[in-house]
Amino acid sequence: MGRSSVRAAAVVTLAALFSGTATASFGAAPEEVNTPIPIDSPSGRYIVLLKDAPLATYEGGESGIKRTKPDRGNQLDAHSANSQKYIAHLKKEQQDVAAAAGVEPAATYQVTLNGFTADLDGAAVAKLHNDKNVLGVFADEVRHPVAVPSTEFLGLGAGDAGTGGVWDAVGGVSEAGKGIVVGVVDTGIAADNPSFAGDKLTGKRGSEPYLNRDTVVFQKSDGNEFRSRRVAAEDQGWTKQDYNQKLIGAQFFADGAAAAGFDFSYDYLSPLDGDGHGSHTASTAAGNFGIEASVEGIGFGAISGVAPAAKVASYKACYVGPDLLDNTDDICALSDLLAAIDQAVADGVDVINYSIGGGAASTVLQPEDISFFNAAAAGVFVATSAGNSGPDPVTADHASPWYTTVAASTIPTYEGTVQLPNGFEAVGASVTVPFGESLTGPVVYAGDVAAADAAPDEAAMCFLGTLDPAKVAGNIVVCDRGVIARVEKSQEVAANGGTGMILVNVTPASLDNDFHSVPTVHIDAQHRAALLDYVRGTADATATLVGDNVTGVETPTPQVAGFSSRGPMLADGADVMKPDVTAPGVAILAATHNGPGEDPTFGFKSGTSMSSPHVAGLGALYLGERPLATPAEIKSALMTTAYDTVNADGSANTDPFAQGAGHVDPTKYFEPGLLYLNGPAEWAAYLQGLGLEDFGLEPIDGSDLNLASIAIGTFPGPQTVTRSVTSTQAGTFTASVEVPGMDVTVEPSTLTFGAAGETQQFTVSFTKTDAAVEEWTSGFLTWTSGETEVRSPIVVYPVTAAAPATVEGSGAEGSLDIEITPGISGELPLNLAGLTPETVEIDGDETTGADNDGVTNVLIEVPEGTEFARFALDSADDANSDLDLSVYRVVSPTDLRYYEVWQSASASADEAVELVAPTPGYYVLSADVYSFTAPFTWTATSALVAPGGVGSLTATPNPLPVTEAVPTQYELSWSGLEAGNYLGVVRYGDSQVRTIVSVDVP
Repeated sequence: MGRSSVRAAAVVTLAALFSGTATASFGAAPEEVNTPIPIDSPSGRYIVLLKDAPLATYEGGESGIKRTKPDRGNQLDAHSANSQKYIAHLKKEQQDVAAAAGVEPAATYQVTLNGFTADLDGAAVAKLHNDKNVLGVFADEVRHPVAVPSTEFLGLGAGDAGTGGVWDAVGGVSEAGKGIVVGVVDTGIAADNPSFAGDKLTGKRGSEPYLNRDTVVFQKSDGNEFRSRRVAAEDQGWTKQDYNQKLIGAQFFADGAAAAGFDFSYDYLSPLDGDGHGSHTASTAAGNFGIEASVEGIGFGAISGVAPAAKVASYKACYVGPDLLDNTDDICALSDLLAAIDQAVADGVDVINYSIGGGAASTVLQPEDISFFNAAAAGVFVATSAGNSGPDPVTADHASPWYTTVAASTIPTYEGTVQLPNGFEAVGASVTVPFGESLTGPVVYAGDVAAADAAPDEAAMCFLGTLDPAKVAGNIVVCDRGVIARVEKSQEVAANGGTGMILVNVTPASLDNDFHSVPTVHIDAQHRAALLDYVRGTADATATLVGDNVTGVETPTPQVAGFSSRGPMLADGADVMKPDVTAPGVAILAATHNGPGEDPTFGFKSGTSMSSPHVAGLGALYLGERPLATPAEIKSALMTTAYDTVNADGSANTDPFAQGAGHVDPTKYFEPGLLYLNGPAEWAAYLQGLGLEDFGLEPIDGSDLNLASIAIGTFPGPQTVTRSVTSTQAGTFTASVEVPGMDVTVEPSTLTFGAAGETQQFTVSFTKTDAAVEEWTSGFLTWTSGETEVRSPIVVYPVTAAAPATVEGSGAEGSLDIEITPGISGELPLNLAGLTPETVEIDGDETTGADNDGVTNVLIEVPEGTEFARFALDSADDANSDLDLSVYRVVSPTDLRYYEVWQSASASADEAVELVAPTPGYYVLSADVYSFTAPFTWTATSALVAPGGVGSLTATPNPLPVTEAVPTQYELSWSGLEAGNYLGVVRYGDSQVRTIVSVDVP
């Protein structure tokens, strides 16, 4: 039977990479992250992606249209006559598909995606879903902004001239990123901010940007042009005069937000930033050098972007709602984000910063991942934020290997100290206790001074209107962090007569320099218990707030922020390690927003949103020196030269799931020594290795993808991975490697390069010694040549056993010898489930009619403890029929919104969806009789495998005596079966390793 089973909540077109190869659909929706979508889809805004390749990866094949995919090392030219011809071809194709479904596109994509957005009803969704030209139909979703100077901390330069660092090495601040364009997909930009000031644009052609009618044209370092249209929205605070020789691009995308019913009255329907997030990220990446920044009238010296000579192009796709203090009412419609990415690549940006997140990644192929795949294939370096859901594991966003995912870490910042009479001292963040001054007074805990009608937990967090003024007046108040904006807490303290605030984290998180209504010191969670023990247990308790760190202990930096999302990345396996690196992301001072005619503003913000633009800026800085560098080269240089962060006690933090390869070090990344290079062909082979689609390539196991990190997400026994490195210098490099609990061998252990540009291959072999199973172990591989060190993080997850995924038998009784390689020694229980017969859910008999006969849905309950589920369609006429299968996990029998969907929709007449350890609940089997020649019959079946079953299924011996890494066998026997198809499962010990057993009884 044909088994093309894939999870379909994201799709990708990669066929353009390989001449004559079919397109593919694949991916997975987050489990219970997004709002469930009805099977009978409601009317609304949808994204429709087509199968043909977009401009960035088109290999040729259309009559009269040559290939547009750029050669390796070159960037896409979206403005050539040939490119415009292919764009016109795609537009016509999109229009034809839309017209066939009776819909009108609201927006279209041709550069990094081939598709369109449209308002669809349920019938149109179904029709487009069944169109063989369509890869997928997605409900529009919402993404969210994820939120000493950092440039000096990074070693770029210091002082009024920015000297003594990397900027000097590239020719000074006037050359740092020169000829490069940084695109920022975010909340827009504050054109009046001096971080983006520049000379007026003219129509004079030259090396600087110039005007060609209403288009800004810029000759970049790589010889290609950046071309972006100017827009005007004068009633929304934006004119064509807002563009200049620094800010050479600014556009906005709002169709998706409008279709979602968003109220724009709190923002601007123009490129103007109404939130500050976009201006902050843009100025961090590429803002002008030496801009004096003040906040609330307090001067904090000069700031600069990482690549101050780079040009800036802003692509607004996120809008702020009525509550400006958090993002609960903000919107970033996925369709608008895709439109922004598509336009940025079409315009010709060299770098994209994407400080936007959608929660923990559950796939490497969300729609924006697909778009970034093609952007990277077109030569664009992409930096993305890891997310702000730490410190819990498996929380990181942006799982794909073709961009750089960035965690957030600390830098030295403005500090204050909390002192108690009992000797307690805690240093924290503060800009509101004047430097060198102090405030002493009685202290109370907010949870103990609640107003009569207030909830105690809300009072403890100093919600507005929850404190009793009679108990607060004249006191310093301890407020727990959480839920509401930090500055609202001090607002409540001030409103009730409080004189100061100690803001304390409840869990590990950032320490933020906010401008509070009363003098405030923000301290970490590790001090909370001791602080409250004193405050709540001492009569007439007092506290002192000091405007400096007077503890005598320097706060260690960089520390990975508590909020920074962590790996491992379990999306589509765990053979790619994320995040990739960490960068400054706590208390970062940069530009913020201002309205028309208002003074420019600056502010401190924390988040991986703030760390990602540091890496985007470093990408621009690198490209300014090496315009033809690929995204993989930049990422490798950043990773292999990174260094360890520190813990709160100053000890080294080597956790790769927190820091990635480590903290970026631009003082070294121009001379990395060795580069781990990869590109679109390798990425596609990796995707094929995941089993998402067949590209006709030799598949790559994720562990063998040529990244500057090594991850083995399932390690049952000895395994060898392969890497190749390209030298940036002559010399002999010697390997050293250590992974606790593992015996690791590098072969060859020395590599000699006669000159830069040479490539050699090596292998890394792993054998477990005393590493625990079902637990991660991590270490590093380092190549050393003189003073040059090239370091790669390694993560390995030993498992209980390596066993065949499936075995097949036949007959009413019989047996099979099954060989496994155990990852442990001792006695291994073999836990059996089934045998379970396939149940016929639909007995189809098509005696009349032809194509598109319709869809039949069946509701199936999957109980707790189900080890394996199989849903299948079987046609009696394989040659002249085409069936498609979808399986939805729905909310309830009466609520058919779904959390997940799996599809098997090949050209075959037989389809199957197989789920290991499915989530208990209700599922809908949806059988689509796409085409057939009458008469013909077909069936839809299900099998839910759980302990017990029919007949007898036994394993001998059980438990199985095993010796680690020594292959062994057991006999699996069955009897007492009647005619039919049966499924069973063997699970090895308490692990998640399973063998699926299929028995056919004629």
